[in-house]
Amino acid sequence: MNKADIIAQIAADAGISKAQAEKAVNSFTTTVTKSLKKGEPVILVGFGRFSVVKYSARKGRHPVTGEPLKIKAKKVAKFKAGHLLTDAVAKAKTSK
Repeated sequence: MNKADIIAQIAADAGISKAQAEKAVNSFTTTVTKSLKKGEPVILVGFGRFSVVKYSARKGRHPVTGEPLKIKAKKVAKFKAGHLLTDAVAKAKTSK
């Protein structure tokens, strides 16, 4: 499912236009992004938690040459599924 599919589904479920649904989706992604930039987690109870993980600088090795190299510190967005989402996915029927 991609962004266009999500917008179409929200529009159908909420009985709103696709333009309104797109504004809602864009607002959600912008709000989550702003919150994570500030270092604040976004928690949707039962669904999941968006947070920022900080990785410190470390030493590594080039996989081909084996030469040592420095890996810079970085921040990465992380999503941890909540119990309701986890249970729903676990109970979903597989189609094979």
